[in-house]
Formats: sequence, C-alpha cells, structure tokens
Amino acid sequence: MTATAHSGPPRPLAVPTPVARSEWDAWGTEPARLPAGAKALLATLVPGKAHPVPRRTAPVLTPSRLDDADLAALGAIVGAAHASTADAVRMLHLGGKSTPDLLRRRLDEPQSAPDAVVSPASHDEVAAILAVCDERRLAVVPFGGGTSVVGGVDPETGPHRAVIAVDLERTAALLDLDEISLLATFGAGTTGPQAEELLGARGYTLGHFPQSFLHASLGGYAATRSSGQASRGYGRFDDLVHALRVASPAGELSLGRAPASAAGPDLRQLFVGSEGAFGVLTEVTVRIRPRPAATVYGAWTFPDFASGAAAFREATQRGIRPTVLRLSDETETRVNAAMGGHLTRLSGCLALATFEGADIPEAERIRDDLDRVLTRHGAKSRGEDPARSWERGRFASPALRDTLMDAGVLAETLETAATWSALPELKSAVTAALSAALTASGTKPIVLCHISHVYPAGASLYFTVVAALTDDPQAQWAQAKDAASRAIVDARGTITHHHAVGRDHRPYLEAEIGPLGIEVLRAVKRVVDPRGIMNPGVLIPSEASAPDGDDRR
Repeated sequence: MTATAHSGPPRPLAVPTPVARSEWDAWGTEPARLPAGAKALLATLVPGKAHPVPRRTAPVLTPSRLDDADLAALGAIVGAAHASTADAVRMLHLGGKSTPDLLRRRLDEPQSAPDAVVSPASHDEVAAILAVCDERRLAVVPFGGGTSVVGGVDPETGPHRAVIAVDLERTAALLDLDEISLLATFGAGTTGPQAEELLGARGYTLGHFPQSFLHASLGGYAATRSSGQASRGYGRFDDLVHALRVASPAGELSLGRAPASAAGPDLRQLFVGSEGAFGVLTEVTVRIRPRPAATVYGAWTFPDFASGAAAFREATQRGIRPTVLRLSDETETRVNAAMGGHLTRLSGCLALATFEGADIPEAERIRDDLDRVLTRHGAKSRGEDPARSWERGRFASPALRDTLMDAGVLAETLETAATWSALPELKSAVTAALSAALTASGTKPIVLCHISHVYPAGASLYFTVVAALTDDPQAQWAQAKDAASRAIVDARGTITHHHAVGRDHRPYLEAEIGPLGIEVLRAVKRVVDPRGIMNPGVLIPSEASAPDGDDRR
C-alpha cells in the first residue's frame, strides 16, 4: 500500500540506526583536516595579519519564555522527556549551518535559541503540537537535520510570544514499501544515510546524495527542493516525491495518489519547497530504484569552460544520462590541483562523471556515449581516478569551513541556474560581483565555479568563495552575498537552484516571481496557517501582529 492509504502492515516497517546531531557551532561532529596542499594556499590568501575566529566552549542562550502551562501542554503530547527547555538541547537547534550562522555562534552573545525543543514521533503528535501552538500563540520551526545555509530554520518568533523547534528526529522510520510500484514512505525526520540503510537492506536506493547527505532529512529535502549530486541520473528530489502528508494549523493534507494526474493544479508543489512556512511535512513517499549492480567512472579536461559547457549541453540535449556530471572552471581546477593529490598534473577545466548500470558493460556504454560527445569538443580523457577521488570526499568539504575559520579564512558557497544561452553572462557577472565586493573589503579573494546540475534547457552554477577574514567578517560576507544576489537577479538567473529561499534570499524573491507571486504565497499561508505561526519570516515576511485575539506577550 502507499502512504495515502494509511493501511496495510503495522507501522513502522523498520526503524533506522540513530544518528548523532551535529555540533552546535560546526557542520558535523568532528573537525575537518585541511588537505596537504592547503598551507601554501592559505599563505597566499592571508599574507599579513590573520583574523581567526575561534570556537567557544559553550554558548550563552536567550532564556526560555515558555511558562509551566505551555510546557505541560506540549509534554502531554510527546511525553515530558521530549519537550525540553534545557540549554543542552536548545543549543543544538540554534538555526542552520551557513557561514553567517557559524560566525554568529563564534561571535555573538547571547545566542538566539528556541524557547523549547519538542520531539514528536508521529504525524498525529505533530498535528497536536500545532494545535497547542496555534492556540497559545507559539511560533513553530520544523527542524530536520539543521543543515540550512539560507536562514531556513532560525528560531524567529515573528509577532508571537515565543518559538519552539519541532525536531522530527523521532519520526525516522520506513513506514511503507510498495515493491510493485517502487514506492517507499518515510517519516520526514529520516536522514539520507538512514533512508539508504533501510532501503539498502531490501536491495533498493533512493539515489539522492546532496552535499548535506550525512545530516539532512528527507522532509528537509522536500521542503527545500533539494537537488542531489546524482540529479542527472536520479532527478532532483521534487522529481522523486510521489506523495506527501502534511500537518498544518488549519488541518491535514494527504497529497499524491497516482503517478500522474489532471485533477487540477498539483498541490504537492505548494508544499515541496515551502520550507515549513505552510505546515510540517510529516511523511514523504518517494520513488525508489533497485540498487545499481555496477558503477564506472570518467574524468576529462577541456581547454576552457566554454568548450566544456558546450559539450555538456550537447550531451544533455541528446539524452545521455550519466549519474553524476560536473564541470569545474579553470580556477576551481587549479585550486584543486594546489590542494594536492592526483590533480596536481591537471590544467584547463576538469569534468567528472559517474555511470551506473545493471552490469559493467551497460554502465560503460553510457560512458562511451558521453566520451564521444566530449571528445568532439576538445576533451581529453583522464581516466577514472579523479572521479573516484571526488566521490570519496564529496561530503567532507562543508566541514572545512570550520577549520578555515580557525585559520582566519572565509569559505562560503552560493548557487544559481539559468538557461544555456544566459549561462556565460551569469557566470561572469557573479564572479565579478563577488571579486569586487571582497576586494573592497581589503582581501584578495578566490572565486571558484562549477556546473553541478544539467538540464536540456540550462544548468546550475555553484560558486565557492575563499578569502581572508576581516575584522568584521559578518559584514564582509553580507556585502559580498548581496552583491552576488543582485548580479544573479540582473543576469536573469534564479536566486536559488537548490539551497532554497529561507530568510537570506527572501529580499530577492519578488524580483523573480513578481509582486503577484508574493501575494499568492501570502494567500496560501493565510489559508493553511491563519495566525502565521509556521516558521515566521521564511519565504515571505511575517505579519506585523498576531491575529485573532490576545497574543499573550
């Protein structure tokens, strides 16, 4: 049976191995080691006095504003042990893990914290929590893996008197499996590794591997329109969503029952990408596949980025489907070379790809098809090693930001997408905006870029910025991010391809969807969340005051 039926075998079918929550002030649970070649690069970036930003041993948090009656009402739903105002619990829910988030945790006191963390174990418990919070004027921030890099899970109160984080970790489970239709239903708090654990035991895979894979949840993937590194082979996460179960302050929605439908607009699309502003995604039914029996790898270098992009466009428009397909520009290829390893002998622009199949010959046929196209555009094969090396370390780079801060270096990313015809101008504009803004702050930045996702009509550009931290690093990056965002808007790129809107991209959203588009989002929110308790400030500004009666402030 599927998720919309809510029948069949008792739930859950299987529960995964628990995972550790990330540190309060770092991406993961352990510090990252800098690659061997990083010292020379750091010396170039920080030629003078460094401005390291050291970690603290523990934060000072804003005190909880909940009263005993609030806590008792929430504890009656989930059990007292799962409704906590303890600092040790609240400090793990301070928000996401962008560079501004991490800088705040190293520099600001006190830290804005949710007033409580409530951990439901089921859809019904989430629905009951929302009813209590709606009645008592408590804002709600749905919390999965806490990996947002756009201010998507900040504990913002809005017009309400307090805010709670609804941690979905206890919902992690495989709830239903339809092996005939290849559909699996998960609790929204199930992380990427947990989903692969539960599916892998049965011979299946979801195939969604974003850089946040080790920590992010399936509910988070859906709420942010995640696009995993294997999107060319498996599709974006919104392509994988078959059905959703949603708890909102106005009631429940079960969306998605057939593989395709003409029954009006697809309401799933209101909640995929809604970032918790319209309700809590409690269950997600996804399309799965048998685990591939074989994987092969390929790497090529192009003389320049333009020839590589032209080759990627042709291959994509011809329908050639590697599982992963990436193209680094000259600067990113050169920096990777400087960091050491087998890349030290490479120049130009490095392209990487992986290929899956029922057997090695099937995977190799896809590689051969791609190789013929790339070669016509001037590519030279570099064997399998560069792609294998990338795959081994593909989830490690976010944690390097923590180590680089210790050394006085800023490292941050942003992404966008555009049509193939607009891509060259977009890349040039964003690179120039970032370089100019960071140079104006007194640093000599390095701006790297790669194509991370491809489509017949266009591609995504993923930028990495590395520069010396100044004595005001928060203002330094805020100015650079604003300059880049304005350049994206002016060059007709999307303000976000897969990081979501959150609060950071909200000022630029109207330029993309128009004033009427913003009003459509407001209208939806007024229906499903009349008092505006859901994740205030995400997607659209929160209302100025809490409607319908006493807000108990």
